[in-house]
This record gives sequence, structure tokens and C-alpha cells, in this order.
Amino acid sequence: MPVNITSIQTSSNGVWEGDNPLNFAFPLLIVQTTLILIITRILAFLFKPLRQPKVIAEIVGGILLGPSALGRSQDYMKRIFPKWSTPILESVASIGLLFFLFLVGLELDLNSIRRSGRRAFSIAAAGISLPFILGFGVAVVFRKTITGADKVGYAQFVVFMGVALSITAFPVLARILAELKLLTTQVGETAMAAAAFNDVVAWILLALAIALAGNGDKHKSPVIAVWVLLCGVAFVIFMVVAVRPVVKWVARRCSSEQDVMDEAYICLTLGGVLVSGFITDFIGIHSIFGAFVFGLMVPKHGDFARKLTERIEDFVTGLLLPLYFASSGLKTNVATISGGRAWGLLLLVIATACAGKIIGTFVVALICKIPARESLTLGVLMNTKGLVELIVLNIGKEKKVLNDEMFAILVLMALVTTFITTPTVMALYKPARGGTQTTKRKLQPDYAEETNTPSRPSAKEELRLLACAHGPGNVPGLINLIESVRTTKSKLRLYIMHLVELTERPSSIVMVQRLRRNGLPFIGRPSTRTGATEVLDRVAVAFKTYGQLGRVVVRPVMAVSALSTMHEDICHVAEQKRMTMIILPFHKMWRMEEGEEVVENVGHGWTRVNQRVLKHAPCSVAVLVDRGLGSRLGKESDGEVQRVCVVFFGGPDDREALELGGRMAEHPAVKVTIIRFVERERMGRNDIRLLPSPEKNTESSYTFSKATMNREEEKALDDVAVTELRRRGEGVAEYTERQVGNIVEDVLQIGRSGEYQLIVVGKGRFPSMMVAGLAEQPAEHAELGPIGDILACSNSGVVSSVLVVQQHDIAHADEVPVSKVICSEHVETIDSEV
Repeated sequence: MPVNITSIQTSSNGVWEGDNPLNFAFPLLIVQTTLILIITRILAFLFKPLRQPKVIAEIVGGILLGPSALGRSQDYMKRIFPKWSTPILESVASIGLLFFLFLVGLELDLNSIRRSGRRAFSIAAAGISLPFILGFGVAVVFRKTITGADKVGYAQFVVFMGVALSITAFPVLARILAELKLLTTQVGETAMAAAAFNDVVAWILLALAIALAGNGDKHKSPVIAVWVLLCGVAFVIFMVVAVRPVVKWVARRCSSEQDVMDEAYICLTLGGVLVSGFITDFIGIHSIFGAFVFGLMVPKHGDFARKLTERIEDFVTGLLLPLYFASSGLKTNVATISGGRAWGLLLLVIATACAGKIIGTFVVALICKIPARESLTLGVLMNTKGLVELIVLNIGKEKKVLNDEMFAILVLMALVTTFITTPTVMALYKPARGGTQTTKRKLQPDYAEETNTPSRPSAKEELRLLACAHGPGNVPGLINLIESVRTTKSKLRLYIMHLVELTERPSSIVMVQRLRRNGLPFIGRPSTRTGATEVLDRVAVAFKTYGQLGRVVVRPVMAVSALSTMHEDICHVAEQKRMTMIILPFHKMWRMEEGEEVVENVGHGWTRVNQRVLKHAPCSVAVLVDRGLGSRLGKESDGEVQRVCVVFFGGPDDREALELGGRMAEHPAVKVTIIRFVERERMGRNDIRLLPSPEKNTESSYTFSKATMNREEEKALDDVAVTELRRRGEGVAEYTERQVGNIVEDVLQIGRSGEYQLIVVGKGRFPSMMVAGLAEQPAEHAELGPIGDILACSNSGVVSSVLVVQQHDIAHADEVPVSKVICSEHVETIDSEV
């Protein structure tokens, strides 16, 4: 039954009064918003492995919620998205769109267009012109083929079609480039500059299209369109002449010297966005044009733009903007694309849009002497549509230029062209990451084959460490660990990498632009300023202070990257700077809070980062499981000694852990105890054979090296390493041997005793017979190896921090889960041919 919208009340009196909340505006809006957020977040999670921007999930989510899928149920539409609620939902969504376009203008730096030179200008011009011209042909085909297309004036329709095909979505392109680590490469910078120019021209053309369209009247007087355009030009001039100086003054008042940003300036700026939107709507141009222009007026260099973005981005992009996609999806009915004619038109539009953008950009890029592969990549990148395309289409439908069928065809075109961008670019282009270092580095010295004696490094050789941190919480434990390995015999050079997950926030994209060079993390000095803005990184500041007090050379670097490719940044810096060891934080951290133990978990995604680094690192790797190691900072100066235990079973990883323990023993405030576990001598001893079992899940099973090992040689190397360490650590390191009873209980006893602040163990990729017996034990943290996992397990009662060490050896890189077989005669640990 029809509903009188003026009778709709805001809130209900509750179910106990007999009211259905879905019949009232505000409760229904809450339900709609919640449903939209759940659907889009689920889809974003599903599309994440495909490395698709979030806009894809939001567009698909909107279509699924509309008449194309769930909306086929009339009961669903009447209850959840009744027609009377559409103006309310669209009004709230329009507020989000208004502020999002303000953020787009805030992100778009017009100076970059001027700096980019003729190359980016030429590429942008070609990328706009050819698709716009081809849009004329598509418009003619549509007017002759689709019923009702000729009801709109020819000029309005042609301009809208030209804009729809020629536009490049600058915000979506920035997120795709950041995801692929191309944002600061030459290709990425050229694409961004061209897209910025494209965006400006597109908004001008869109303003022209809106002025021509009016309310869709075919016989609209051209005089009105001229007045609209003249008023639009006057508005832009007023913004540049009158508003821009005021905004610059506000930005100076909110400089980095001010500790807090005055709330009045925030309110003034946000109010300016709303007023600008109202003025352009009053003129006859869409309100988003005013918000976009106001964003362009804000100075890009300085703290004001950054702080402003951080204040509003989550609320706008996380909550309000998905509502806009949902409202768009409610207008999109894929069922209107029926029959061979309609699907043929869809293919025509997709082919025309792709051909116009890619061919036009490719040809001009070749003329500008850009290599063919990079030119083709630029063409694909410039073909990105997404959000801005959807805005144009919604305005076209709102102005009655596009009917339901045309709208659905063009929405699917935007979806397909954006979806194919990431996989196509990944297949076409991979930027060079610099030369590969041939020297692989580890702590333990090599041994001369004839004498079996270690060739120790010279006293002048540096110990180069790359310590990674998720955030300030990792800093105390890392500083304590790093301080314990400092010796007077070798100089320490420390690189600190703050690992930051790349998000789709505008501020995250800005961080990528400031903190990467040529697609790679920028390594600077602690006081480095990027542009006019100092990167305020508490991790770097803390280590800068430590470096000054401890006279340690510290170089900070921040890696802003997707978790799936974070290991590439870590391994690149380790390779480029010839690191001896990488120190990674475990994804869990224990700390005491009001007398209770609290576990902080940064997420399973970081576990995969550690796994990839362990597999691909060009040097040795250590994973720190912090159980309050940093709480001892400063106690060494009070005369308190830090106690460290090295648990040794044998094998390359354990020897690397032993070498690290030997370095710690040279520190006057560290007391090291080496506990070597040996097997009990018994008659009829059975050996353990480990057979590769690739079918096992690597998440819950330990993995071991596939390389063949000689147990006698390994035993000899173990003995030499222990003998050498006992010689070097005489008087400063305590050495004991224990016979293994129950290996799990023996190791847990050490961790539970509380005698040691830190326990150092090897990962055990080449396990001794003792550790091999644990091969089929269920793993909670498989990347730590059997012994490390025992000490890091939840609810194990272990109170000591744990450092799990993996020695670098390229021959050991391939690892597989195994099955354990008991046999009566000696065999190799893993027979890779079985």
C-alpha cells in the first residue's frame, strides 16, 4: 500500500508498544547500514586474496543487495529497502559522498601536474580524447538500439557517454598502485600525474554535462546551460582568490609546532565543505563539485591536511561511503540486460572503453620513448574506473540521461574494467628491485675443511642487524635484546623497520608516497623530513634516543605494505644493506597489567609475514617471543645481571643460536648458561626416520629441510661449535649437559623456572634424533619449530621470553611437513627421494 512520506516518524515507541521498528526511519536506517557493512566486509575479505581494491567489494555488495539478487524477493525489498526509505538512505549516503570527494580533492596535488611535465600531460590527453571520441559512437549505437535512449537531448547524452568512457578513477588507481608497490616507481608516478590531470578534466566535463542535462529535458534552453557554466567558473575563481588564502592561514595555524589542532578550525573546514556543496547545488552543478574544489584549495604539504584526513577518513570511507554503493546497487538491475542484443552492447562498451584508454595511452607513451611493456602497463592502469565512474553514472541516472538498462550496462563495465586492472598489471610489469647480493650472511663463522676450526670475523667487521617492529609495544623488548648482543669486539650497525599494514585509507596512501622511493622503502636518518612534514614515528624516535645514549648507529625505515608482500620489503632491505640477522617480532606479546598477564595478538596475518621472511631471507633470522623482556630496561645500570639460557640439541640452527649466545656472554651485564641436551645411551636404540608428507597442512605441522644431511659431520660440527664457545666463554658462560628424559617436560621446566629472562633456541630444520621425535606433535606455532613452539605455547606456564633462531643456508630453504617412522638402523634424517 502507498506510504505518505510526511507521515513517517523518526523513531518507534518499541515493540512493547506494538510498534515495528522497521516502519520507522531511524531504526530502519540502522538495519540497512548494518546489513550493508556486513555484506561489503565479507566480500572485501573474499576479494582480498585477489588483491582487489575495496571498491570492487562495495560495488558487488550494492548489486547483490539490489534487485539483481536479494531484491528479487518482494518481501525483502518491502521490509528492508522500502521505497519510502530511499530518500533517507540516499541523503545519508550523499553526505558521505560529499566528504569523500573533499578527501579526493585533499589527496590530489595540482602541483604534481605542473611538475610532471609534457609526458604525463600528453598521456592524459590521449587517455581522455580517444575514449571520449569513441563515446560518440557508443552513444549513437545506444540511441538507435535501446528503447528510450533518444528521449534525452543528443548533446547531453553524448557528453555523458564520453565522460563515462574517458574517466580514470584517481583514488582507486592510487590504492591499486600502492598495493602493487608501484606508487613511487616511474610508471606509478607517471600514471598518478596523468590520472590527476584526467580527474580535473573529467570533473570539468562532468560539470558541463550536468549543466547541459538539467533535469533531462530534451528541449532545455542553451542559455540556462551557459549561465550554469559561467556561475561554475565564477565559483572556482572565488575559491582560488578568496577561500584559498583563508585555508592557507588556517593550515599555518595548525602547523607541527602546535601540539593539538583547535576544534574550531576543524569545524570551520568541514562547514566550508558543506557550504561549498550547497553553492554548487544552488548553481545547478552537483554538490560534490563544490566539495571537490574546496579539497583542492587545502595546502597539501604540512600537518593540516594529514590531521584533517586522519580525523574524518574512517567515518567517511568506512561507514558512509558503502551506503552510497548500496544505494547505487539498489538502482542496478542486471536483469534488464537480457537477450543477445543487450549482452552485445555490454561487450561493445567494455571493448570500447578498454581499447580507447589502453591504445591511446600506449601509442602516446611509445612516442614519449617509454618502453613498450611500461607503456602497455600505463594503458591498463589508466583504464581503472571504480568509484568516480559510479558517481558519474548515478548523476546521469539522477538527471534522467540514463535509463535502467543503460545504467546497468555501464555499472558492469566499470566493475569489469576495474577488476581486470590488478591481475593484468601483475602479469605485465614487475619493476626491477635492484641487484642481488651474492654473499649470504650468518652469525656463525665458516669452518676450515682440513682443521675443522672456525674462521672468525675480523674485529673491524660490523654486526648488522635489521630489527622489525609492529609498533611501540615491541620497542622495549627489542632494545633489551639488541643491547645484550653488543660487544666491544665488533661494531653494531642497527636498522629499525617499522612494519605498517597498507590500508585503503587516504592517509595510508599519503604515507606510501612519502616513505617509499622507486617502489622500495626509503631508508633515512632519524630526523629525516619528507617534504615539509616530519614523519612522526614513535618507534623511530625511541630507537633514535637509544642510539644517542648507547652510541649505536641507528637507521630508521618504515615499510608500508600489504601483508601479502611485506616480506619483500624486509628481505630487500636485508639484502641491500648486507644484514647479518633479521629480528622479527612474534605476533603475540605478553605483558603484565594490574597483576594479570595480558596477551596482545596483532593477528594471524603477521604469522604469514614471519613465515615468508623465514623462507626468503638472505641472512639468518630470529623471532622474538616477548614475555616482558623490555620490563628490565635500565636495570643493568643498577648492577642487575640479565640471565640468558641457550638450549642446544644440535644442527645448523642450534649452532647459530649458540653463536648468538656466545656474543651475549661477552656483555658484562649478561650471564649466559648453555644447556646441551644429549641422548641417553641404551642398548638396541631405534633411530627415527622422517619422510616427506607434502599433503599435511603446514599451518598445524612442523616443516623440516628437504636437503640430505650427514649425521656424523653434523655431530662433529656441533662438538667444534660447543668447544669453541666454551673456550671463548670461559669464566663468563656456564656450560652444562643434561640427558634427555621427557624432552617436552625438560624444556618446559627451563621456561617455567623463572631463572632466565631469555631462552635462545634453534628452529631445528635439521633436527637431532631427540627433536625428530616431536615431528608429528600438533603444532600451535609451526614457524617456530618444535622446541620454540613448546616454549611459546599458550597456557604452558612459561615465563621467560624466547628467541628462535634460524641460520641462513640456501640449501635448507625448501621445507616440507614430515611423517615419523621408527627404524632399527641409521638412515638420513629426510630422504627427499622417497
